[in-house]
Amino acid sequence: MRLVFMATGDIALPAFHHLLEHGPRPLALVTQPDKPVGRHQILTPPAIKTVALAAGITVLQPLKAGDAVEQLAAMNPDVIVVMAYGQILRRDILELPVTAIINLHASLLPKYRGAACIQAAIDAGDAESGITSLHVVRELDAGDIILARSIPLAPDETGGSLHDRLAGLAPLVLAETLARLSDGTAPRVPQNPVLVTHVTKLDREAGRLDWTMSAIALERRIRAYHPWPGTYTIAQAGGKPQRLKIHPPCRPVDCDMPPGSLHIAGGKLVVGCGDGALELSTVQPDGSKAMSAADYLRGKKPELLV
Repeated sequence: MRLVFMATGDIALPAFHHLLEHGPRPLALVTQPDKPVGRHQILTPPAIKTVALAAGITVLQPLKAGDAVEQLAAMNPDVIVVMAYGQILRRDILELPVTAIINLHASLLPKYRGAACIQAAIDAGDAESGITSLHVVRELDAGDIILARSIPLAPDETGGSLHDRLAGLAPLVLAETLARLSDGTAPRVPQNPVLVTHVTKLDREAGRLDWTMSAIALERRIRAYHPWPGTYTIAQAGGKPQRLKIHPPCRPVDCDMPPGSLHIAGGKLVVGCGDGALELSTVQPDGSKAMSAADYLRGKKPELLV
């Protein structure tokens, strides 16, 4: 099987390693261009590019995937595998492979089409998530499903831990999908439009906490958005506002307090919510490292979180 792999995000690394070790060995990797990273804006390649070059795999980094259509056509791929690539593909790319172009998506479709699918499952309080393999079409994550495999979510699951667990599941889904494509037994199951949900890409501002939400919902969001995009609030102390990051774990408590109001006692920091209250364990003031709530309270005590 002649295969091309298209990916940028780190979640695709285990699946790519699986192909290198067990085959079919990719003809090429298509990934996004190197991007400036950090305070000094150092041009940094995607990690998967580094792995591919070390393995002697051809790497293509077009600004738009369609710019590489002639190079890909010359490879005459049977299958193109896409995972966390980051672009909607043009029709001429979709028509290239002889057998199929497939996507590995980090949710149990048709729930959570879109970029923030990992965080969405935790944020919603779902019992499970998984990896779905599907045929790629011009509409985002809307193609016919080939197969899906699920894993249960742990009570303390974070966006980071679920990302890594789903990355580990992806090679198994990919191997089974390729085997079914090879022997002609891969199904095409249309997604039920009634069950479709969409999630948009998150930015840092999406992590601002709304204390009018219930304590249970906020606890889930803090876990879901860790480490990206992270969650934060604005702490009022001495009349001065300060951005304060909130890290998991947090503990919902049965307490009737106005949203954003604080109860401080014995080194514990409890915040009133729309329903119940939330005990914070680890916080991070702007310009500081993460610290326990007790250490934070040894400084200027906040009066309100907004």
